[in-house]
Amino acid sequence: MTDRTLLIRGARVVDGTGNPWFYGDVVMAGERIEAVLPAGQADAASVAGAASMAGAASVTDAAAVPGEASMAEAAGSVEVVEAAGLVVCPGFIDLQSHSIRPLMRDPRCLSKITQGVTTEIMGEAWTPAPAGGRREEILDSDEPEMQGWVEAARGWTRFGDWLEAMVARGVSPNVGSFLGGGTLREYARGLDMGESTPEEMATMHRVVAEAMEDGAFGVSYALIYPPDSFTSTDELVAVCREVARYGGVYITHIRDEAEHLLPALDEAIAIGRQADLPVEIYHLKAAGRANWPLMPAAIERIERAREQGIDVTADMYPYAASGTGLSSVLPPWVSAGGRFYENLRDPEMRARIREEVLHPSGGWEPMGTRDGPEAVMPVGFKRAANRGYAGRRLSQIAEERGQNWVDTAIDLLLDEEQRIATIYFAMCEDNLVLQLRQPWIKIATDAGGVDPAWCAADGPIHPRAYGTYPRVLGRYVREEKVLTLEDAIRKMTSAPADRIGLRDRGRLQAGCYADVVIFDPATVGDRATFEDSHRLSEGIRDVWVNGVSVLRNGDHTGATPGQVVRRVGAR
Repeated sequence: MTDRTLLIRGARVVDGTGNPWFYGDVVMAGERIEAVLPAGQADAASVAGAASMAGAASVTDAAAVPGEASMAEAAGSVEVVEAAGLVVCPGFIDLQSHSIRPLMRDPRCLSKITQGVTTEIMGEAWTPAPAGGRREEILDSDEPEMQGWVEAARGWTRFGDWLEAMVARGVSPNVGSFLGGGTLREYARGLDMGESTPEEMATMHRVVAEAMEDGAFGVSYALIYPPDSFTSTDELVAVCREVARYGGVYITHIRDEAEHLLPALDEAIAIGRQADLPVEIYHLKAAGRANWPLMPAAIERIERAREQGIDVTADMYPYAASGTGLSSVLPPWVSAGGRFYENLRDPEMRARIREEVLHPSGGWEPMGTRDGPEAVMPVGFKRAANRGYAGRRLSQIAEERGQNWVDTAIDLLLDEEQRIATIYFAMCEDNLVLQLRQPWIKIATDAGGVDPAWCAADGPIHPRAYGTYPRVLGRYVREEKVLTLEDAIRKMTSAPADRIGLRDRGRLQAGCYADVVIFDPATVGDRATFEDSHRLSEGIRDVWVNGVSVLRNGDHTGATPGQVVRRVGAR
């Protein structure tokens, strides 16, 4: 890494624990934080003396001459960063990152680093490892930049292989992951519906044990997507009992976030109770206008479970729209046996699917029918002939094509032969504010790290990939005062770190890893919108990962010092 000693001087220190801010100085030595002191107690000369064996050789006054070396400081063995008027805090930890493929394409993770994210925790439902078993498609991509990874993925027979491969190549943020529950089930029984056999369950237990030994933080299911949606509660409990043996977490996109939100929460809580392990709810929401009033009851469900001693918490992103595939307007059973596109092409099956979408029989979340096609905005088209539809509502696209919206959705999915990233305008601002105020809520993006230089050509995306953390700090802390600065940063740093047992990250404390962010509280904010999504955030000035500068005065340095972060006790 680096043996440089660095002094951040005169900032408002927010240490990540929720404690009140104070004016202070932060000393970093190599990849660790050396000290956090009241302002003025650490001058360059004293720090240089204490770090004389570190061999650092430059002094920087980042406030006076951004990015330039200055020898005006008292000692020449320490880098000094002047941060008066700014905030220094721990780097943000994203519990729901989708940066698996983006990091393979571009290790800089630009849209996350410029938000202050220093650790990416991945694995919702799917991970590219372990390969083997009944998994047929490990990592599929037609992008030239990805072909080396597609080939390499076939050899990732252990869960940890892919994380180690990424760090060996070099990535800017730290990386860690849950074991994807869909990956686990596919490994053991493919994409078949139904209950798993004892032999298949034994395979799952073995794969879970190996993943936990490799450092997985637990298991992650997304229960609206196949094959996860084919998994019974009893099977989830059985898998989670194996996770519990290693001190892991069950993290879940629950089975329904709309009409059946409360029963879906009850299922997650019951799994935590029966398997005796912590439960984390991904992106808590009440989706669909008719279901917005359910949020107070959902919060009460979680509070009551916690009062009963069940360790259940949740995270969220600060936008009133979700993002997933256009394929999610169709029932999950369309994907049974891996026959999604074959079923869409079959006239008899298509008629059955169309009837189920227009008149849902229950047991799945009808994301197109819930608020109508006018609340559905497909954005992720690959074929040039379809890119003109990007950013338009499904109702408008269907009217232009002279079709019923269900037929439009099916035809587009067949034409693209991919899930088609789509934004669903399904939540309300009042619930976002209510959720943000809950002490057990954390902030997460549900997005990957991207770069406008290569991502914009693919069409619009959800703005959460660019703006989640600055949006909270700018809109909900500075402007609307929904949260205090200290609590917002706690929800981004020590709270997610505590959830997965990272005791030496997420805090500005001596001995912790030097994942550090400096931002301007007067200007920090998001710039990406649903209409103009490819815009980097503003106000995050400097970022260090493991003591190495990855963002300096708002510009990415190109450094890739990220490390693999693992569950405590992993081999």
